Amino acid sequence: MQLGKIRCMKKKKRKQRKPFRHLNQSDRDRIEALFNAGHLQKEIANVLKIDKGTISKEIKKRKRKNGIYDASTAQHKANVKRSRSKYQGMKIEKYPELRKYIIKRIKNNRSPDEIAGRMKKKGIFPRIGANAIYKWLYSSFGQKYCRYLCTRRDRKRKQKRKVKREMIPNRISLKQRPLEGIHGEGDLFVSPIKTGAKRSGAIICIPEAQLLLGVMIENKKPATMAQAVREIIDDVLIDDLTLDNGIENKFHEQFGIPAYFADPRSPWQKPHVENSIGLIRRWFIPKKTDLNAVSQEHLQKYLHTLNSKYRKSLGYMSAYEAALERGIIQKIPDMG
Repeated sequence: MQLGKIRCMKKKKRKQRKPFRHLNQSDRDRIEALFNAGHLQKEIANVLKIDKGTISKEIKKRKRKNGIYDASTAQHKANVKRSRSKYQGMKIEKYPELRKYIIKRIKNNRSPDEIAGRMKKKGIFPRIGANAIYKWLYSSFGQKYCRYLCTRRDRKRKQKRKVKREMIPNRISLKQRPLEGIHGEGDLFVSPIKTGAKRSGAIICIPEAQLLLGVMIENKKPATMAQAVREIIDDVLIDDLTLDNGIENKFHEQFGIPAYFADPRSPWQKPHVENSIGLIRRWFIPKKTDLNAVSQEHLQKYLHTLNSKYRKSLGYMSAYEAALERGIIQKIPDMG
């Protein structure tokens, strides 16, 4: 018991070391001013809240040849020393045996991940991580061995800049949508990214009658989408629209009807339009189709065919007949 008390007392008496930090230009300016004003090194250390030994080493190592301490010169010397303190592949170049070990396995088609993981498992010292091996390979020391990599890449791949995410203003959650009324669901089907085509198809499904409406649009700009929605619902009785959180719906207040938004990454909250786009894909426009080849007339013909099919869910009525019966449309369009 007494031994424990003595140890606790010794720990309390120990002087705590001040946290280490590198001196910067501002610190060195203050050291120069205080030192030239005749202040002791201990007083300067108390002002900067660092150890007095740091001040002693700083003045001794960073002073000019004439013995004068100059803050700008000291900062330049510190920057040069830090820039030379480390270099890519330093650890591998420092240990020749480690270098030979890595080169031998890279030539045997082992990846840096394999090499680092195996070294850890076997307890080989000095050990090194996969990232450090890649840095060495991408440096001038190891670049000639990059040809043995799976990717054959001799430099780090540049990361793409993330696109700033825009928020939809005055977004109203689907949970606030009234239970009564004729609801619609809207979505887009797009061209493959590889084609670079911006042309898309805007589709609205009215679940009550399984009615499909849509137009082809040249791009996914919010203004283009707003115009397309107004065109689609012009001759249709519909109370509101359920949408996803795509930025094309940014101008939803210009649609002419209230818009409600599904939760992020929740396509199941608007299942009818998702299934309808699946039907369009299955019957007429397979995935990976460049939509530049799909005209407005083609899309209307495809939608007309689907709206004319007799559906079991509608009692073997067509979507046109169900919509006409419920007053959603005034007449069945004639496609000739």
